[in-house]
Amino acid sequence: MKWWGWGEEHISFTHDDKPDLAPFVRKHIGIDFYSGGASMVDLESIDLPATRLSAGLRAELVTAVGEAGVRDDRLDRVVHAYGKSMRDLIRVRRGDVGRPPDVVVYPRNESDVSKVVRAALDADAVLIPFGGGTNIAGSLEPERNEGRAVVSVDMSRLDRVLEIDDSSQLARIQAGALGPSLEEQLRVKGWTIGHFPDSFNHSTLGGWVATRSSGMQSDKYGDIADMTKAVCVVTPSGTLVTRAVPSTSTGPSVREMILGSEGRLGIITEATVQVHRIPKERVILAYLFPTFSAGLAAMRDISESDASPSVTRVSDSFETQFSFATKKKSSRLDQLTSDALKTYLRKRKGFDLAQMSLSFIGYEGSPSHVAYQRKIVSKIVNQHGGVSVGKGPGKLYDQKKFDTPYIRDFLLDRGGLADVSETATSWRQLEPLYDAARDAALKAFGDIGVQGWVMCHMSHSYHSGACLYFTFAFKPTDDNTALAEYDAVKSAVQQSFVDNGGTLSHHHGVGKEHSHWMTEDVSKAGVTMVRALFNGVDPGDNFNPGKIV
Repeated sequence: MKWWGWGEEHISFTHDDKPDLAPFVRKHIGIDFYSGGASMVDLESIDLPATRLSAGLRAELVTAVGEAGVRDDRLDRVVHAYGKSMRDLIRVRRGDVGRPPDVVVYPRNESDVSKVVRAALDADAVLIPFGGGTNIAGSLEPERNEGRAVVSVDMSRLDRVLEIDDSSQLARIQAGALGPSLEEQLRVKGWTIGHFPDSFNHSTLGGWVATRSSGMQSDKYGDIADMTKAVCVVTPSGTLVTRAVPSTSTGPSVREMILGSEGRLGIITEATVQVHRIPKERVILAYLFPTFSAGLAAMRDISESDASPSVTRVSDSFETQFSFATKKKSSRLDQLTSDALKTYLRKRKGFDLAQMSLSFIGYEGSPSHVAYQRKIVSKIVNQHGGVSVGKGPGKLYDQKKFDTPYIRDFLLDRGGLADVSETATSWRQLEPLYDAARDAALKAFGDIGVQGWVMCHMSHSYHSGACLYFTFAFKPTDDNTALAEYDAVKSAVQQSFVDNGGTLSHHHGVGKEHSHWMTEDVSKAGVTMVRALFNGVDPGDNFNPGKIV
């Protein structure tokens, strides 16, 4: 994992094969790909505070996980100091690692986790669970004024699928299993969990559960909260184990309390999740709608229909323009085909190409079921003025769907800031919220005097509403004002969510980034209830303090 950016060291984004991207970004954001890049400190030059780990606690941790599983080298401490939010990357590239963990421990199993927890509690130390490190809500950051020893508990060695119950379609999986690893272990037995968030390659099952994650195919498979049937969690009072039953009426759901708890209640060691047979057929088709409004209306009607697509995604015109700008250089034949399509859309369908919205809809199942779904969706798309443009764009989207975060690093290297905010609301409120959030971002750009770009797509459909996923980008005035200007834009967008009937986060969690809006989202009484839960389970405030509330 890069200490200064997203993903693996040898992978990065390039614009060399995308001729339209550089002029697009220069025009709309004011960033020149060919000018000097932003500076970044060297890892060895970071002023890393001395560890506060006592010799006694270190000895207990070594006893718990072995000498090889206790690390306090520079790279481990820096990587585990933050997640991967824009704020995190700005700070770490400057050499500001805040209050880094004093030690990183790598337990091998649930027994090791229990020993680590007991040792830390006896020493009144802080414990912060760490999965893949991809969190962008500040859930991994120790409190800056924390005077106690901070122990980061890296779960990467707990990475196995323990059991598959074929008859119940359930799998017990250790919490540290990364997305690709757990899918491969399931695939060889003919199963899939069907959970594919943007962070899939670098995030873990435990992280998904702890933040109530959502995947790109959640329309069919559900969010992680729907998939998770039971959990094992090491808590201050012992190991919590819930039963993998289909439904229960045993008071407030303990399983639900763990979902989205971000390490405040304990360390998740495994989860039992619903799995599905790998579908015989899987296809993602691309569609074009005359407007974003028409696309949203089509997605709403699809959610009410007998079709059950795995993916329903539609971009606004601004994200559609950006998507077209990221296309690779076309052959002469491809260009002629594209020109012919534009002519058809403009002259025969009456499209204003500047308002056009790109959509992807995915289908899975038996060949007959896929054909049935496609027939239903095709009728709805036609009713809303949409046009199918085939499998090609959908296949490319499927291949590149996990690469988007690398673009953020590419822009940051060149002095630009780009980040995301996501929300969910009812179908009735969807367009008013979209308009309000766009207006809020554009006003924030104007207030701080920068040129910026904001775009959005609807990423997940539900019976009663949908998720809107916004991306904004701009070039800050200078390096000294970057964080303050970022805060101005991010806060404006988040405030527009709660002011217009949306939730402050659909699937990124709360952490520190979003905790400011919790009272507006769940009410003062709700925050009191959540705080009482955390204080009751963890009276010493040892488990990831300062997050959520």
